[in-house]
Amino acid sequence: MISNVQNINIAEYDYPLPDERIAKYPLAERDASKLLVLKGASIKEDHFRNIGQYLPEKSVLVFNETKVVRARLQFVKESGAAIEVFCLEPVTGGGDYQLAFSAPSPVEWHCLVGNSRRWKDGPLSMPLTVRGQAVTLYAERLEKNDAYSLIRFSWEPSAMSFAEVLEAAGEIPLPPYLHREAEPSDRERYQTVFAKYEGSVAAPTASLHLTKELIARLKEQGHSIEEVTLHVGAGTFRPVASDTIGEHEMHSESIIVKRQTIEHLHDNIERTIIPVGTTSMRTIESLYWIGVMFIEQGFNERTLHVEQWFPYRDRVALPSAKESLEAILKYLDMHHLDALHATTALMIAPSCPIRITKALITNFHQPKSTLLLLVSALIGDKWHEAYDFALKHDFRFLSYGDSCLFIPSAR
Repeated sequence: MISNVQNINIAEYDYPLPDERIAKYPLAERDASKLLVLKGASIKEDHFRNIGQYLPEKSVLVFNETKVVRARLQFVKESGAAIEVFCLEPVTGGGDYQLAFSAPSPVEWHCLVGNSRRWKDGPLSMPLTVRGQAVTLYAERLEKNDAYSLIRFSWEPSAMSFAEVLEAAGEIPLPPYLHREAEPSDRERYQTVFAKYEGSVAAPTASLHLTKELIARLKEQGHSIEEVTLHVGAGTFRPVASDTIGEHEMHSESIIVKRQTIEHLHDNIERTIIPVGTTSMRTIESLYWIGVMFIEQGFNERTLHVEQWFPYRDRVALPSAKESLEAILKYLDMHHLDALHATTALMIAPSCPIRITKALITNFHQPKSTLLLLVSALIGDKWHEAYDFALKHDFRFLSYGDSCLFIPSAR
């Protein structure tokens, strides 16, 4: 089964996307974006603010509470050379984002470095003003390999947190396909209205259409809201460069799910569970596979990470979603934990068993991307019809673009 999915040709997930169809800026009103509704065999067009009328009764909507950090730092050497340092994931705090952001000087992060050849040796520095105080931020490269550089950041006065320093020094890391620099308005519009936990270098863009008023209206209509956290990594922008997906290495991302959310999913597993965005779907489907590992392998550190191809292994049978979530709750009880902390490199592609997700709210994704594979895993070849419809009806694409509601069968 693994070899079958690894042999999928990524060219089958290509489509023509003219640059003018990529939304460079968001609409003035978040919920004014278009909504493509695919339900069973039918496709129709509406606006996102009307999404409630298309959701199955008493749906469970799952939001990603991650917050985009100002992860792009622009240093200028005395020679005038510009060096960009892009924060990927923390080493300080054992990889825990909240600990890393609250830490005083110094901190260490894995980073991408732009114009790296111009940074031979020595620290980089950047003068800042934080809370009215003059601060100097330093960056020192400790290690360099093909994937990233290990950077130590330090600053004076050292008691300030790294979060405070980043807020003053960094820029919002807009997706590269927008081909523009971040502007002041992006600080608000490239965040969801419920963003809470800092750690992402990209927004969970399907949630950018939601307003507090629309969320309140959905609750009034009988739908429930649950929150998870998946900190989106830079790998989300990386297209599949190989001919087959078996040669593509998925990036690992940190997930956090509260016990009460797991309990709610467990108790409402028969209802229509709808992740809002591919990151939310990746989180709740990873939850299922973590529970499977607990059942198959017991509780250990290895079973807190979902490997890329784990779901595709040959098995006689799989546990139900309820049984899998029960295994996670048992693990939390044994360790007296209020939340599950894990990592996932899950590749959701056609033939991947989808165990918790019943429908999906998502934006339109790049051609030949792993996110398009995820959509196909849920709705099959219907993605072609949906994307053709969107191209013919002037939908806007990618991060600041329009949205879709995919309901694979009439529910």
